[in-house]
Amino acid sequence: MVALALLAGCGAGPTASGGFVGGDGSLTIVPVEQRQPAPQITGELLDGTAFDSAELAGTVIVYNVWGSWCNPCRKEAPALVGAAEETEGTAVFVGLNTRDPDPAQAEAFVRAFDVPYVNVYDPDGRELLKFGAQLPASAIPSTLVVDAEGRVAARVLGETTQSTLTGLVADVAAGR
Repeated sequence: MVALALLAGCGAGPTASGGFVGGDGSLTIVPVEQRQPAPQITGELLDGTAFDSAELAGTVIVYNVWGSWCNPCRKEAPALVGAAEETEGTAVFVGLNTRDPDPAQAEAFVRAFDVPYVNVYDPDGRELLKFGAQLPASAIPSTLVVDAEGRVAARVLGETTQSTLTGLVADVAAGR
């Protein structure tokens, strides 16, 4: 199991700021026997093509909820890029862009940080809300890890680090 020492904090606790709740970097790991199915995420990618998470069945998926307007999202972007590159072949990263009224803002963010993975444009949070009460991504940024069996395995509320993500992916891919 990933050690709690891997936690990455971006504040003393959840705070309201600019209409969104910032996370505290808290990590929740769901024991294998308690994991519930992840929702099917569908929508349009920033490049205009369709996305359906069902096409990723059998793969570890890392969803990152972000917005171009979110300072902690900007701060953690290099860690996500590094983790996506480091875990290539083991996990697939998918961004869920939320609350950006214009996809051009999200596209500029992706270019600025050289984000190598696909990003679903979800301005109203409809796809994000599919995670529901099980392990809601109730802060921006939030990161959810789905195991190869399609079950939610872990969540980080708030900014995370590359080492946290690579450790989570390694554990989840190993069946832990």
